[in-house]
Amino acid sequence: MTRHGTTRHGSLQFYPRVRSKEFLPSVHWNSIIKKEIGLMGFIGYKVGMMSAYVKDNSPHSMTKGKRIIVPVTILECPKVKVLSVRFYKDKKITGAVMNKNLDKELARKIKLPKNIHKKFEDFKEGDYDDLRVVIYSDVKKTGVKKAPDIVEVGVSGELSQKLDFAKNIFSKEISIKDFIKEGVVDMRGVTKGKGLQGTIKRFGLTLKAHKSEKGRRTLGSGGPWHPSRVDYTQPRAGQMGFFTRVTYNNKIVLIGNTTEKDINPVCGFNGFGKVKTDYLIVQGSIQGAPKRQLLITMPLRPSKKQTKKNYEFIELR
Repeated sequence: MTRHGTTRHGSLQFYPRVRSKEFLPSVHWNSIIKKEIGLMGFIGYKVGMMSAYVKDNSPHSMTKGKRIIVPVTILECPKVKVLSVRFYKDKKITGAVMNKNLDKELARKIKLPKNIHKKFEDFKEGDYDDLRVVIYSDVKKTGVKKAPDIVEVGVSGELSQKLDFAKNIFSKEISIKDFIKEGVVDMRGVTKGKGLQGTIKRFGLTLKAHKSEKGRRTLGSGGPWHPSRVDYTQPRAGQMGFFTRVTYNNKIVLIGNTTEKDINPVCGFNGFGKVKTDYLIVQGSIQGAPKRQLLITMPLRPSKKQTKKNYEFIELR
């Protein structure tokens, strides 16, 4: 009998498959909804994966009231500070208010304007229709690196509420508990890079028979003779990994601090070290290598199945 073929692997929605230019991607903040007034994004650093021993308190669950083991990913989330507040009019920046009291590590990384004259009082109601906050992480308190990561995040609420919130946090430190306490979150970041790979590994093609001509790990056909070209839909060798991806609806298992509950192993986490600041534990796997910076955002399309889950954290295993 002839061998049955398989469906095409590798979605064309992710083309072109090239390396990401930035670690922290830009987000369409207007499409994300948050009921409470506050930031819609936060910066975290991947620690690694472990197994968590939890008590399942989810309603209508097969394991309700029982202790189960779930796979989790740990992220260290140091406090963030405000770099500037940007004002927008018709999706274009009309001005910004810069924070003068910045860390030395941040001043080395970016070039700040010498003369900063803009203040909150300089912007009237008709001058802008939206505002966003540029934050940077206080990563020097962790064991990851010294240079902070910078990203622009949206603010939820009405326009007047956004302005009051921006004024309130302008010279303060914001923790992960101020951002979110429970529920689900989305993770946006860059996957683990794997370099140049062939069609078998990159697209999941089936290996040809062991007596096939011109190799087993090649294409059986690259297209017709006419038109005499290789179409872009044909799987070819190229870059694999280091792509910007989103992991949706990650259930929060625990938000804590090392002073309250120390989760560090004796020798630290493999490839990361010890967690020194706030941390976030979510169910499932998250893209990226250890120490990879990730943008934690409010859920774009929260699912009822993930939202109903209720885990009582006991310990890591």
